[in-house]
Amino acid sequence: MIGSGLQRQSSAPRRRRSQWRGLAYIAPAMALVIVFFIMPVIFTGWMSLHNWPLMGASRWIGFNNYFRMYNDGRFMTALNFTAYYTVIVTVAIFVVAFPLAVFVEKERQFVSAYRTIIFLPVVVGLATASLLWVWLANVDSGFIGPALKGLGLVEKSPNLLATFDTAFLTVVVMVVWKIAGFTMIILLTGLQAIPAELTEAARIDGAGRWQRFVHLTLPLMRKTIALALIVSVTGSVLAFDQFYIMTAGGPQNKMISVVYYIFNQSFVSFNLGYGAALSIVLLAILVAISIIQLWLLRVGEDRP
Repeated sequence: MIGSGLQRQSSAPRRRRSQWRGLAYIAPAMALVIVFFIMPVIFTGWMSLHNWPLMGASRWIGFNNYFRMYNDGRFMTALNFTAYYTVIVTVAIFVVAFPLAVFVEKERQFVSAYRTIIFLPVVVGLATASLLWVWLANVDSGFIGPALKGLGLVEKSPNLLATFDTAFLTVVVMVVWKIAGFTMIILLTGLQAIPAELTEAARIDGAGRWQRFVHLTLPLMRKTIALALIVSVTGSVLAFDQFYIMTAGGPQNKMISVVYYIFNQSFVSFNLGYGAALSIVLLAILVAISIIQLWLLRVGEDRP
């Protein structure tokens, strides 16, 4: 009894030292999170409660910037366009990335080369990719328009960025080309984590490819799909570079995303307080979307 008590007393300082050692290990990462995320978010929230001009003193206005959003038709238009773009581009990315992940998951000749080629566009910066596709879509010196004309699909080389439909399609195709390889790698890790014994057992029991995919592959990839969805949706909601570089918000300001609108309010109109309020609302929307996605993908996960 006495020995066990002394042992517990001696182990307590060791546990405390271990805890302090663990805190020391994570302190640098925590410092980076506090300095580059938590503090800027707090300061942005403080700015959102002020009329904060670029020059001159700020003035406290409470929640007026937030009330202003409800009567801001341009913000609602940007929000609707961002939601529409997010749905379209997320579905397009998964439609392309999932078959590619299934294709490169199987061991075959040159599979490493296929993976590398598919992933290559990911290493290109989004701004660079946008500039590249501006050139490809150029009506005179580009490649896509003259190629369509050369194939006899159109009478004259079209200006793909002149109308909303063709400009939107061009942006979506560029983003899918740029991002699908990254999503493919995420999904590939989930496919490779599925035990081969389960797939073989299902095949022996007579399950076809579609049945194995629906009843085995998808349920076992819930967490992987959740990660890929969160990354894709977050990136789509925060879209800015492609619209700023490829269309400048046009045609007729129909392709202004939420982040583009925040940029205009903050650094074109210099309404920094209103821009900060818009940023806080966008952050809340992203957090809510991520929570909903995780909840939907976990529904039924623990069922036998």
